[in-house]
Amino acid sequence: MYSDKKNILQLVALLRAHGVTQVVLCPGSRNAPLIHTLSTHPDFTCYSVTDERSAGFFALGLALNADKPAAVCCTSGTALLNLHPAVAEAYYQQVPLVVISADRPAAWIGQMDGQTLPQPEVFRTLVRKSVNLPEIHTEEDEWFCNRLVNEALLEVDHHGKGPVHINIPLSEPLFRFSTETLPEVRVVSRYLSWRAYKNQDKDLSARLNGYGKRMVIAGQHRGNVCFPKELEAALSGRFTWLAEHIGNRAVPAGAVRNFDTALYAMSEEMKAEVAPDLLITYGGHIVSKRLKKLIRENPPKEHWHISPDGEIADLFGALTTVFEMEPFEFLQEVATVLVVHKPDYPRMWKNLCTAIPLPDLAYSEMSAIGALLNSLPENSVLHLANSSSIRYAQLYTLHPTIEVYGNRGTSGIEGSLSTTVGYAAASDKLNFVVIGDLSFFYDMNALWNNHLRTNLRILLLNNGGGEIFQTLPGLEASGVSHRFITATHQTTAKGWAEERGFRYRAVAHESELAEAISFLAQPEHIDQPVLVEVFTDKDADTRILKDYYHQLKQV
Repeated sequence: MYSDKKNILQLVALLRAHGVTQVVLCPGSRNAPLIHTLSTHPDFTCYSVTDERSAGFFALGLALNADKPAAVCCTSGTALLNLHPAVAEAYYQQVPLVVISADRPAAWIGQMDGQTLPQPEVFRTLVRKSVNLPEIHTEEDEWFCNRLVNEALLEVDHHGKGPVHINIPLSEPLFRFSTETLPEVRVVSRYLSWRAYKNQDKDLSARLNGYGKRMVIAGQHRGNVCFPKELEAALSGRFTWLAEHIGNRAVPAGAVRNFDTALYAMSEEMKAEVAPDLLITYGGHIVSKRLKKLIRENPPKEHWHISPDGEIADLFGALTTVFEMEPFEFLQEVATVLVVHKPDYPRMWKNLCTAIPLPDLAYSEMSAIGALLNSLPENSVLHLANSSSIRYAQLYTLHPTIEVYGNRGTSGIEGSLSTTVGYAAASDKLNFVVIGDLSFFYDMNALWNNHLRTNLRILLLNNGGGEIFQTLPGLEASGVSHRFITATHQTTAKGWAEERGFRYRAVAHESELAEAISFLAQPEHIDQPVLVEVFTDKDADTRILKDYYHQLKQV
């Protein structure tokens, strides 16, 4: 019987799955449930060494002899510090050593409790990875714990070898051993080439072709990344391809772009039907919360993430394999093992999304965004500020020659305008930015420099506050939302824009919008940068958006 501590069960099961089966055990009470579980499982070879300093070097010797990772497990407190010399030696000798330290709950660190000190990150730069496991009480805790252990164990031999540290807090009671078997756990694998994966998995081709619902999601890409034409014919009809505007041209020409809107219109039964069995992802961040929710609630059987640096990014909570490759190189390899048959799955997605009508909205910040996107000159650059701007832009189509950028690395509102100004300063194209009022005024010093060029065009959406917060379910119950969350205001950019040399236009009614957008989007050279400020009512914006989504349910 094994410990009933779920984080211990995850750790031990993953040690076994990753081939770490030689373990040096140091005595102690806090690590007793670890000792019990490891020593009673038949697949582990355990060694008892009392002195932690010696135990660390003993494990180092095991790893050197086997040329594979070995582990050392100790109790909490200064016992862990005694492993420092062996960790340093393993780091500089590049030996795959796994240090496992039991710990007290974080609430009791520094509270005069026995055998406590801050153990996470104690080895700092001398380990390749350091993780602090959660105690598991929810499904999210379990996923998090599983992911952290996978991350740590994958780093012991990633581009060289070296030590990793896994710290595992354990609450009392410690000595309950009621679990009969180790759990079936998710094992994340990483391959540096398609050939390495193919050599290990002889059934790869049959399994890949056996999945009827195959989806590829391309995240954010720079505008100069183009999907290879030679791959279009081989792959475009054999997967469902999804990408947002910030994905630019990193997908085949027929990729679905309005999937977020389509997901809103779908019934729960249909969502389960359209969820993939095999998911392949590459590129950067994804905006759509609905897509994330769809896949997290309907996880695929396999999720392959393609990453040139091999990062473990488990956005959907279902990651199984990481390919440390360039995405198009990987897709070229995939094309060689696909059969000619085109599944119905891509057609189903295409039909569902084609049925979604383009929005025809009353005067609002959404209609202003649509008016600009429909008028943008070809081969221009579009910058989308965070919050509502980048989300509402997804309601509309874009010409494929338009490059799209946005600060989605951390999705903050503080630097969208400055990034646009910097990009435009070195660009020979027209640069447009769609930005909300809070983001603009937060970053208004972006216009306080001597590098503003005449290729800069700004669409400022001013509805007197953070309207997007008003669309969040349940926020209306907060009596302070307008003042402190929506941050209502009565500020205009007119004086600042004119002071900084902009041609300024204000729009307050639908009758003024078309002419102002036509002026803003004209392809001809203008001798000044341009700022069009569109004033709308945030309550009306919220109502119009909700009405539009309500109509989608009737489609």
